[in-house]
Amino acid sequence: MRFTRPRDLVIAGLLAAVVLYLIMQSAYGSLPPLPTLAGVTLVVIAIVDVVLGFSLRSRIRGTKPGKPVQALTAARAVALAKASSVLGAIMLGAWIGVLVYVFPKRGEIVAASNDTSSAVIGAVCSAALIAAGLWLEHCLKTPDEPKEPDDR
Repeated sequence: MRFTRPRDLVIAGLLAAVVLYLIMQSAYGSLPPLPTLAGVTLVVIAIVDVVLGFSLRSRIRGTKPGKPVQALTAARAVALAKASSVLGAIMLGAWIGVLVYVFPKRGEIVAASNDTSSAVIGAVCSAALIAAGLWLEHCLKTPDEPKEPDDR
């Protein structure tokens, strides 16, 4: 299994941004207002990733006494890390797509002004999830693991 590449996250984010921008162009008038704290749920997942990362990192490196990390536990944590970073990238792209659409209209439409703050909060929370997912993935490296060759 390879580590998450930045280009994979960028591609997922760009696709989501384009799709959401197009949806906003065609259906913004019929959509309900966005909840201001809609993106905060992503921070909850990010917190779980960070706490799990610190716990597993100390167990893998042997600095925390206790039982070693089981292979299945590590595999599940890697799956969570990859899913978190990809979800964060998709949601960041989606929130940016919304923001690009509503930001210019915030002076004309009251709902666009409210949706702008929702999009900014969602984008920040999505970026936090990306960082947490990548941190968890980094924590799961074993100390004697060789560096991967750069395959561009």
